[in-house]
Amino acid sequence: MLIHRPICVSLGLLSPRQPLLVGRLLTSPATGRHGHRRQQPGHQRQQRQRTPRRYFANTAVWSSVQDAVTMQGSAYEFAGEGTFTHQLETDAVAKPNCGLLGLTLDELSHELEGSGRAAVVWDCISNGVDPNLYYSGDDGRDSSDDAIADAWLAATSHIGGIDAPSGDWQNEQVIISGRRQGQGLGSAAWKRLQDVMQSNLQSDSDEDKSPDGEEVRTIANSVASLSHINVSPDGTAKLLLKMKRDGLEVESVIIPWLDKGFSTLCVSSQVGCRQGCTFCATGRMGRLRSLSTEEIVVQLFYATKVCRVANSIVHPQIDALPAIDNIVFMGMGEPADNADAVVAAANAMADRRMFGLAQSKVTISTVAPDPTAFVTLGQAPVALAWSVHAVDDALRRSLVPTTKYTMEELKAGLIQALSIRSRKQRRTMLEVALIDGVNDSDEDAELLGAFALSIMDEVAGSKAVVNLIPYNDISHPTYRTPSMERVLAFQKIITDRGVLCYVRTTRGDEESAACGQLATKRKKARGS
Repeated sequence: MLIHRPICVSLGLLSPRQPLLVGRLLTSPATGRHGHRRQQPGHQRQQRQRTPRRYFANTAVWSSVQDAVTMQGSAYEFAGEGTFTHQLETDAVAKPNCGLLGLTLDELSHELEGSGRAAVVWDCISNGVDPNLYYSGDDGRDSSDDAIADAWLAATSHIGGIDAPSGDWQNEQVIISGRRQGQGLGSAAWKRLQDVMQSNLQSDSDEDKSPDGEEVRTIANSVASLSHINVSPDGTAKLLLKMKRDGLEVESVIIPWLDKGFSTLCVSSQVGCRQGCTFCATGRMGRLRSLSTEEIVVQLFYATKVCRVANSIVHPQIDALPAIDNIVFMGMGEPADNADAVVAAANAMADRRMFGLAQSKVTISTVAPDPTAFVTLGQAPVALAWSVHAVDDALRRSLVPTTKYTMEELKAGLIQALSIRSRKQRRTMLEVALIDGVNDSDEDAELLGAFALSIMDEVAGSKAVVNLIPYNDISHPTYRTPSMERVLAFQKIITDRGVLCYVRTTRGDEESAACGQLATKRKKARGS
């Protein structure tokens, strides 16, 4: 079952495993799917009591479990010391109007009537293959790859001064790697998968028809489609995705690191942003609306697809795109303003049965609208980053005009979040967009170094790492990028205090794909 977010927050659970453990105990595997014993002929329905106290060596955590469940009202009722009875059904059934990419693996297993079928579907998704198309025929192809190949060839035609190669792309059978390699889905399960998909059918292509001529519900015509790709000379690729819900567009960026053999994907959590950071193009848009879990996850799906297809096209001037191995929630939007969807998406990315990225390779970055943002986002078992930008309260307020709390108040929230995380998840990143003559003085560096040390002093086993991001131009009338000499001097002051400090390499600025440059110009949405 799923543990509702307020329960997790109030528990103050000390490890990622404990919320799952509580969920398993609340629903007995010996009972029916909703926690009740299956009805047997001639027997009355019974409720099974569980005694989970023995699973929690930490008495404080067990007390928090009791308090949290009591606060949920009629959902669960404790039956004496260390036991409780299940009163209502769990969240195993799919959420209303939640599409394929927004479901947990357990929810998808329920919809497809089998965990093996759900695993087959996710083997496709994690390889950037639409299972709706892959299993709609017998040829083992994803016809949507053709559009990706055309977009990639068009985007790279200008690089090196050459024309786009022609005839270099053939949509061949895709070999799916994964836990269920070689296993099929079956026609009945494929039809159930179609029922899971959203009903917003947009495509008229014959390639999106099932063998019996009916329209196939795909990720492209139900969730989002790839509108455009921009590729910088350094290989950075900016993807523009059009949401089928209302036609709004969001940007995500693939940043290849050829020397390291992997790519980083920068994902968006909202269309626009309400935080109004003065150095960020997204802040000028305002917030149009938040993205659903599915609309966040689909960005990784398309990035994986682009990497796979691009690697099959030989280009004389473009190196292959390494596979995505690192995710940062540093695109459009403020994750804390869309926390539920962001946490759910991060869980899918870090779940070994789904996208399977390492937890340490997924980072959620927040400007921290309030102190609780860190605890809320920290429910996802991934890394946390804080967009600090300045330690001085007045200066930070000028850079982030929506700031309502002092840095000490926000730091207290971060310390609380780190304290209840496992030790291996107590590493956090402090990010600063360095602007010439604004927040790059020696005094700013001294304050930042001391601030990082104070966090590590408060939380045993924690590590605060500073990430300096030289300002990327968004046509601000006065902001300028500091010289590299100034950036390195700023870095040295921090490292001399014993704090790790890195300078982020600027990538994709030729195509406005660098940090702080993401923005789209589209109609305003009615909803939020």
